[in-house]
Formats: sequence, C-alpha cells, structure tokens
Amino acid sequence: MANVIEITDFKAPELDVYARLTEAQLLNREEPKKGQFIAESPKVIERALDAGCVPLSFLCEKNHINGEAKDVIARCGDIPVYTAEFDVLTQLTGYKLTRGMLCAMLRPTLPKAEEICRNANRIAVLEEVMNPTNLGAIFRSAAALGMDAVLLTPGCSNPLYRRSARVSMGTVFQIPWTFFDTDKPWQETLRNLGFKTVAMALCDNTLDIDDERVKAEEKLAVVLGTEGDGLRENTISECDYTVKIPMSHGVDSLNVAAASAVAFWELGRK
Repeated sequence: MANVIEITDFKAPELDVYARLTEAQLLNREEPKKGQFIAESPKVIERALDAGCVPLSFLCEKNHINGEAKDVIARCGDIPVYTAEFDVLTQLTGYKLTRGMLCAMLRPTLPKAEEICRNANRIAVLEEVMNPTNLGAIFRSAAALGMDAVLLTPGCSNPLYRRSARVSMGTVFQIPWTFFDTDKPWQETLRNLGFKTVAMALCDNTLDIDDERVKAEEKLAVVLGTEGDGLRENTISECDYTVKIPMSHGVDSLNVAAASAVAFWELGRK
C-alpha cells in the first residue's frame, strides 16, 4: 500500500532532497555511503530499480499516482510518496518533472575499473566531459552501440546527476561504469588490462575511422575529450591510435555526444 503524503509545507526537511540540496550535496563526499541521487521519470526509475538501487522516497504529481507511476510505486513498498498538483511541484523543484515523477535513491558503491573491464572488449573513456546533457547522451550511445563499459576521469560530470540519468534514458543503470582512481594514470590502468587506446581528435596525420588495424584490436578503448577543447595533447600522444571523423560542408567538428555515436558504431564492430 502506497504511503501517500500530501505536501502542505514547502519547507519540510524531507523535501530538501528534491528542492534545496545541490548535486554536490547529494553526492556527500564526506560520507559516500549516505550519498543520494535523484532519478526522474518512471522509465529511469524502473531501470535504477532493476539495477538494484535502493529507493528512499518519491515526489509524484497527484494524477500520476494511479497512472504512469503506479507500477513503480508498487515495487517500492511503503516508502513515502510526497504528492501535489503539477503547478505546486514545479514551484517546489524549479522545473517541470518528466512524466511527473522523481525518486530519491541511495547512491550505489562504484566498482573498480579493473572489475568492470575484466571481460570487456570495447570500452569508452571520457576525459573531463563536464556537460550533464552530453554525458547522458554519450551513455545512451555507448549502451546502444557496442560498448561494454564507460570509464571516466575524475574531472567528468557525474553520470547519476538527474539530468544525465534522464537524458541517458536510464542507460547509466544498464551499462557498467566507474571513475578511474587518482593514484595512477588511467592510461597505465588500461595498458595493464590489455587495452589499446584510440583518441578521437582533430589532428593531422590521423587514421580513418574505419581503419582495419584499429577495428581488429581485441581490446579497444575509445577516448573522447571535453567539450570545446577536446582531448589534452599529452593524452593524444599517449594513445596507440588517433582517429578523426571526416567532415564536409566546412564543418570542423561534431559535438562530443554526436561524435561518440559515430565512433561507437564504427569501432564497436569488429
């Protein structure tokens, strides 16, 4: 039976997680085991639940409780379901809820890179990709187009930020991912795991994206860089290959999310 609670006080502390805590506060670096994230929309919440994430409470538009949100709520026992009309929730959160539903969840413990790459052959490596929308789109492409895992440098945005998870359509819960440790260069980690690396970069003397030597590699890491500046020069020089997507009509490059889809489609196939 759903524990439905009508919102009568915007300042109620139990609503802080939805209305007043920043993404950094939700992350809770001082006490990681108490870290939380917000999943938005029934589809994203369902995929988070399927991945074993633990729900704490819901914020749900009233007319969705017995509609699109019904099955998701039923999966979660008697956790609180805070509810109000659409206009009230928009005023509370500052944005329109996708499909009228949010869920506060405990942040799962991340695995080590070695663990998620042990049986992987094609992985994506993101260096300082900071835009949550781009990050979510990259995850969706990685999951759909042949990548076995995604690894991120510490400068990247967090895939569990609300917008990233929503844009990814919940694929952040379907494809293994983690952040590299900071105790050694990530390139060393990949070399030790037997991966060759291919930098996606706007450089001269690059290989074609369909070069058979690259595609023939048994274990390959596709490396993409931050919006605007792309990969660092030393990152490119340390990669085993450098590939550039050919452009036309005077366009110099693709957005990193669009480039990732092209790269994953071409290099994810052996």
